[in-house]
Amino acid sequence: MDARLIDDAAAQGAPPTKFDAVHLQILWNRLISIMDEADIALLHSAFSTIVADSRDYAVILLDRHCRSIAQAQICVPAFTCSLPSAARTMLKLFPPETLKPGDVLFTNDPWICHGHLPDFYVIKPIFHAGEIVAYYAAAAHVSDVGGRMDELIARDVYEEGVRLPPCKIYEAGAPNEAIMNVIGANSRHPRLVLGDLGAMTGAAKVVEHGCAQFIADYGVEALDGIAEEILSRSGRAMGDAITKLPDGDYPYEIDCDGFRKPTHIKLLLKVRGDKIILDYTGSSPQRPDASINCVLNVTHAHSMFAVKCALCPTVPNNEGLFSPISTVAPEGSILNAAFPAPVRARSMTSFHLHNAIFGALRPFVPDKVQAGSGSFWWMTCSGRDEAGDVYSVHVLPNGGTGAVLGKDGFATMAFPGNGSLTPIEIIENRAPLLLLERSLRPDSGGPGEFRGGLGQTIRLRTLKGAANLTLRPDKVFIPPPGLDGGLPGATGEFLIDDEQAPFEPFSLQEGQVLTLKLPGGGGYGDPARRNGEALAADLRKGFVTPDAAAAFYGKAVE
Repeated sequence: MDARLIDDAAAQGAPPTKFDAVHLQILWNRLISIMDEADIALLHSAFSTIVADSRDYAVILLDRHCRSIAQAQICVPAFTCSLPSAARTMLKLFPPETLKPGDVLFTNDPWICHGHLPDFYVIKPIFHAGEIVAYYAAAAHVSDVGGRMDELIARDVYEEGVRLPPCKIYEAGAPNEAIMNVIGANSRHPRLVLGDLGAMTGAAKVVEHGCAQFIADYGVEALDGIAEEILSRSGRAMGDAITKLPDGDYPYEIDCDGFRKPTHIKLLLKVRGDKIILDYTGSSPQRPDASINCVLNVTHAHSMFAVKCALCPTVPNNEGLFSPISTVAPEGSILNAAFPAPVRARSMTSFHLHNAIFGALRPFVPDKVQAGSGSFWWMTCSGRDEAGDVYSVHVLPNGGTGAVLGKDGFATMAFPGNGSLTPIEIIENRAPLLLLERSLRPDSGGPGEFRGGLGQTIRLRTLKGAANLTLRPDKVFIPPPGLDGGLPGATGEFLIDDEQAPFEPFSLQEGQVLTLKLPGGGGYGDPARRNGEALAADLRKGFVTPDAAAAFYGKAVE
């Protein structure tokens, strides 16, 4: 047993029970590095642009009790909250004592997973000496699960694609061909979907190998011990951060675009000692006519990420970190939709929760919160190329992030997700599309003492023939809000040949040009307080035009 495991009994061969802070960090980093390797394996073996280029996936390590203890560093952060609970739900149907090496569990049920059908979840037990010692868990947004082409309009989840209850897609290492056939038969792009599913399950081998090496070096007791330490210390860290806030009830309300009518998000943030309750009672009811409803798993996950960013930004994601926080939303509301509500475009709602949370927390931690962000939009392009082959490309462009106290927002960066724009070279290689422009939008960042991040302009056309496009824009009517006197960022626009494009799926005909203008982030603080040198630099770089500087910054432009 390694001397780095601090326990007097360890010298006599007893299992270690305590870790000092330094060696805990060393071993924790090793687990995180295992997941980083799995992340790379999945990334390099994925088939679709939504996984391989937009990075809409996550890989995490669960302990033997299905509690998350380590996550790859570049993964979608909100999956950390929903993957463990999904794993525990699946294990109620497939108890651990019935599982064998090589078994892989699967589901895409939105009420178990992350709120919509394209999110595939896989869980694989990791064995040592015949016992389960941990679980590999992965989530990925796949290219297509059937259903309507429309992202925003459905009457229930049945219209949105195939929904598979928890099942085994591999049993003792052998694929369940019946389930694979069902998935492939219900997708417009089965090669991409099944290829990504293979990448998700294949990355588990990296984790199995890494955990075997970890156990060989430190013993299986160390894996159990470090899990307890990670969870307990992370919970205490979040609890300590919460105790610095004054007890009380702190309301905040926002509106966002919704679909065809605004969505209202009402939050009562309750601080009780070392606990926080996020109560969304009073938010809009669930929509029977729009796919923008959230299941409670998604509401909780996106709420946790915002609280973590504000109160414990440096602690790596794990389940213990979120134990002092609970989320409440009445069933039947847009933040706790009852089955079988349509949920495909739930990010149109959940990606606004951080604005309410940051608004409620700003009076107490003004240096730890962020103004509203302009990300993200969703676009799929599909059709047949000149050779008659089917293509499908996903593009997730981002607007600017909101400013924070002391720093301008970032241009064209994802928040609260972790996705990236599919590179132009990949888009043009995978589909007969030509990108004509990708540029920063002047004046799109919300004015403030600290300016919001700039959005971007993207222009594209087809090389030959028509392309089928599905677009999910956001912050087109209600802009990303500013904070503490900062002004909102610019709203987005989407045009075909300078005319408003439809929200419904459409065909981009040969010769037509599609223009996307992504929103900017909100500003922080009174624009009149902006540093003159910072404004001069904005003017010099073209981030702010002279007219906007005069209109919004006043004396600072002199």
